[in-house]
Amino acid sequence: MSEATVPATATGPAAQRLLWAAILASFVAFLDGSIVNIALPAIDRDLHGGVVLQQWVVDGYLLTLSALILVAGAVSDRFGRLRVLRIAVVAFTVTSLLCAISPTGVVLVIARLLQGVAGALLVPGSLSLIIATFEGDAQGRAIGRWTAWTSVSFLVGPLVGGLLVDAVGWRSVFALSVLPALGALLLLGRARDEARTEEAARFDVLSAALAALGLAGVVTGLIQLGAERSTLPPWAGTALLVTGAVLLVGFVVVDRRTTAPLVPPALFRSGNFAAGNAATLFIYAGLNLLGFVPALFLQQVVRLPATAAALVGLPSTVLMILLSGRFGALAGRFGPRLFMTVGPLVAATGAVVMSFVRSPEGAVPLLVAGVVLSGIGVAATVAPLTAAVLGAVPASESGIGSAVNNAVARVAGLVATACVGFVLGGVVAVPGFIRASLVTAALLAAGGLVSLAGIRNPPRSAAGRPGDG
Repeated sequence: MSEATVPATATGPAAQRLLWAAILASFVAFLDGSIVNIALPAIDRDLHGGVVLQQWVVDGYLLTLSALILVAGAVSDRFGRLRVLRIAVVAFTVTSLLCAISPTGVVLVIARLLQGVAGALLVPGSLSLIIATFEGDAQGRAIGRWTAWTSVSFLVGPLVGGLLVDAVGWRSVFALSVLPALGALLLLGRARDEARTEEAARFDVLSAALAALGLAGVVTGLIQLGAERSTLPPWAGTALLVTGAVLLVGFVVVDRRTTAPLVPPALFRSGNFAAGNAATLFIYAGLNLLGFVPALFLQQVVRLPATAAALVGLPSTVLMILLSGRFGALAGRFGPRLFMTVGPLVAATGAVVMSFVRSPEGAVPLLVAGVVLSGIGVAATVAPLTAAVLGAVPASESGIGSAVNNAVARVAGLVATACVGFVLGGVVAVPGFIRASLVTAALLAAGGLVSLAGIRNPPRSAAGRPGDG
């Protein structure tokens, strides 16, 4: 295997090595998203950048990640999944080390922007590798395992991050990414991609530029409009948002006319691909609020320490790890529609339970109950959703299919985060938390209803591969 090209559907130990390489590569990106927030106060104490620096340490990474994720998917499909994945892992390792040794806030933000570029290549590349390696029920199980083990990052991130910041310092949080990255490279070994034709390597630069700049404009505009203290004039956020939207419209027009489209229009002719991405928009907006608002409430209103607040959210991650693989396999056997409908509705029920909080004193038991229900619902949703979306596109375009779905999820999270201040009423308190819980429930329920209306199970002749039945 180490000397051979990667077949369309590898088997046995070779397939398992590629699966674990994909898991570790994605783990790096997800770990970064879960671990950095807890280090922000220590970064501010050391580099003295205030709230603006803390915002951009988080948002700089998300900005380039969101802006380039579509381009990254096309790059993965056209230039080889394994080649691109190796480059991404190495680049993420280098930029993580640059973050760790940054002497100033400006250097740290630049390193985070570069880290987002590498992160944009990681998740679509790893998922497309899984889609190309497994079929049918095995594909559902593989995606479920990928979902479960990458979810471990959300478990270990806040807890390990807090311990590292207290014992070693904030720089160690960034250096931690080096270990799983090296593991991914070792597992990939010397495996090579299948031969690519000259036609497959074509790439429309104008479409790529319009997509990247358009997403960058939208994301930056949302960051500025949602910021507590913007670094730009009040009108700048709106101008960036409008400009980004115009560029994205231009991207759609150009991409539909080019001979080498970045997002093949045929992707959206699949009902499961279109409906799956619509469901993703609602579900991931709700999940973002579900992970963000309770953490603030527990620390700022209930007055729990950060580690204790992280422990309240622990059951959800444990359930994801234990159940995602099983739900992925069941969805591969029976189709994704039932799980994508019921899962978000169960998660929405958990958010409704959280809305019963009436005082800080009685909040923790209700939040734990809500977290457990939401964890079951999310575990039932994520792997079938991923399988439905990626199974609705040809394996040769799984990279761009994954990238589109990831871009939708990232933008949904950014929009939800930008609206947190409006939902909470400008202050973290019980009334605002109740409103946020109900908004979260509504978003998750909407995702379930979209799935019910738009997702179709594949015919049994498709060997369990999600698609349009």
